[in-house]
Amino acid sequence: MLRRMLRILATIIAVMFGSGVVPAMSAGKPNILFVIMDDVGIDLLKAMGYGGVTPPRTPTIDEIAESGIRFRNTWSMPECSNGRMALLTGRYPFRTNVYQAIGQSDLANSHVSPYGVTVARMLKQAGYKSGFFGKYHLGGPENNEAGNGGPGELGWDFFYGWISGLPASIDTTAGGVAEAGTYKCGYVPSVDRQVSGADTGACYIRKSNSKTRCQEIRGETLGDSPGLACLNLGGILVPDASCQADPPGNLDFQRQNAHYVSPLVINRGTRVSKLAVTDPRGRNYRSSIEVNAAIQWINASKRRAEPWMATVSFSADHTPLQTPPGRLLSPATRERLASTLGSRGTDCTNPLVQRALSDAMIEAMDTELGRLLTSTGLARKDGAGQLVYEPERTNTLIVIVGDNGSAGITVQLPFDMFRSKASPYQTGIWVPLVVSGPMVSQPDRDVPHLVSAADVYGLFGEAAGLDPQKASRPNTIDSSPLMPYLRNPLQPGIRTFNYSEGGLNIQKNGAHNGPCVIGRTNDAGGTCSQTPVNKGVCEDNGGVWWGEGATDLSVSTPVHECWEVNQQIYESHSSTYGTSKVLQAQQIYYTARDARFKFVHSNWKDYDPVNSGVATSYTLDELYEVNESKNWSDLKLDRDGDALYTDLNGDIDDNLDSVKGAAESMRALQDYLAALFATQPPCRGDGNGDRIVNVKDIRDYWRTVRTWTASSTFDFDYNAVTDRNDLQTILENIPKDCRK
Repeated sequence: MLRRMLRILATIIAVMFGSGVVPAMSAGKPNILFVIMDDVGIDLLKAMGYGGVTPPRTPTIDEIAESGIRFRNTWSMPECSNGRMALLTGRYPFRTNVYQAIGQSDLANSHVSPYGVTVARMLKQAGYKSGFFGKYHLGGPENNEAGNGGPGELGWDFFYGWISGLPASIDTTAGGVAEAGTYKCGYVPSVDRQVSGADTGACYIRKSNSKTRCQEIRGETLGDSPGLACLNLGGILVPDASCQADPPGNLDFQRQNAHYVSPLVINRGTRVSKLAVTDPRGRNYRSSIEVNAAIQWINASKRRAEPWMATVSFSADHTPLQTPPGRLLSPATRERLASTLGSRGTDCTNPLVQRALSDAMIEAMDTELGRLLTSTGLARKDGAGQLVYEPERTNTLIVIVGDNGSAGITVQLPFDMFRSKASPYQTGIWVPLVVSGPMVSQPDRDVPHLVSAADVYGLFGEAAGLDPQKASRPNTIDSSPLMPYLRNPLQPGIRTFNYSEGGLNIQKNGAHNGPCVIGRTNDAGGTCSQTPVNKGVCEDNGGVWWGEGATDLSVSTPVHECWEVNQQIYESHSSTYGTSKVLQAQQIYYTARDARFKFVHSNWKDYDPVNSGVATSYTLDELYEVNESKNWSDLKLDRDGDALYTDLNGDIDDNLDSVKGAAESMRALQDYLAALFATQPPCRGDGNGDRIVNVKDIRDYWRTVRTWTASSTFDFDYNAVTDRNDLQTILENIPKDCRK
């Protein structure tokens, strides 16, 4: 506290007797540590003024926030991939065609373009080396010429993590030792937590030479049952058994297991290695794997002269939620988690358990972030074991952000779990952003002004001494400056408006992700969404999959679109259709706000039994009054029923006159959106993204088809084939300048 007060006092003196701006360090370009938290909205963090009744314990993030500044009005995009695109390319979804989480069916047209300027490519212009650790989720390996080599192809010098990003489903066989469905957290619990648990067992651990070693484990360690302790070692526990020379034949080291077992991908530049599921390097808790790799790379980078940027992209707090190692949790959290799991049979899929799991996973991530700082010399521990972070003693900019809003089941009060991730509402797009470093003037302050995730991309360019707009050419980026807020505590707001957007990615011949119905009980209620990229992700989020491969008994025939779910329900329950049908999630939506008001536009389709039994399209416009109050009773969110204006297919409910300035703001927001969309007119035939159709497109087309004829950015008819028809499209549109 004394340390922080002295820093603030020094800044006040500078403001009173100097320019009000504290100069940056003179030690050259700062290193950059960029931390992305997965599905962690602003509602989950005490450092941002929220966190619910019992916030997750985050001492590391709290310390960085108190030593830096908190941007309390930051919007990202509604899902993982479009949020990461904004953060790492500075571009809104309508420029990249990445409208939702990228899945295995999405074409290269909805991946980061190989011609795009990523943050790694931008920083290369300033001499930076870039490493990326953890969840990538910007494109590939399916439908992508780069396959598992996307990070290296797009400028990162080193990548260590997962390309598609999403953790696999929980292995309920715990490595083949039981029938499917037995162990719903992916490990053998203790006897007092589950009838089929075990307090001892033989832990078989796969070694790098494809052989196994065995060690016997007895009793709990820091709250970990022998089964969880064995899983932390990368092994499989045989309950109530002693070690044998050869492991039992039923052990299956090929099974992935959520946050503990998955095949890693490594890029060393453009050299790509995909590790087997059995490789020990991919058999540990993901937050630990991510931090271990980052520590090793950062410490090696410190021996080189070049400045570095390390992106640590945590997989936590993404579903499936799973018990983290006890060594990463405080005693109080271990006790709470043990009590919650034990009272419900160690079932990580139970909604009543998932809030405790989410809090524990966030704490575990925070613990590993602290280890990252101390292991790289960016912080230290004092005599009491508390983290001491003094940014003025470093030459490193630290940025911590959430990629999108929180997922429904994890949302903390007073936020709205029914309008969360994958929606345009505040709980879905309002994210924490913390920035610290030696260039921050007057630390431990809040910035209330409008900020976009796209601005974070620009901040990295600013820190490197670049003009982000020029360094990103030919791309149009949507970044506004952030550095002035760091240097000047009196900086007025720079953005007048903020923007976010979601929708459907491009798939072969106009297809979409299959329907997933979430929250339906007893043939009533629930919402149908085409956000989950496959059956496993749907079920990991508590949903019922209605697409191809559906196995739930409630699905008589798999369907392709959400409105077809209601068609099938109507055909089976026409007399009770009004109560048995499912709601339809918005499929295409965008939103903009100013300092006080927020406009939301959304579209979806639903089954209409009256109108010849076909799908009816719906368009909804809404205006809300919102704010950023830390006081729950004063916080204004865009909850259902609170709109000042609604227009549903021409049926208008107008209460704009009830709040002064609302009508004027709505007109200004609509004008802003029209002007924004006009900056990206269609440019058919432009495959390399420079907004010009010319001979360069022809050259790049031929360069592509020499080695690759599947999905690419030159697949203009979206049939997953790059062929002469696509070349013809270029020829028909040449020459064209779409920049005007």
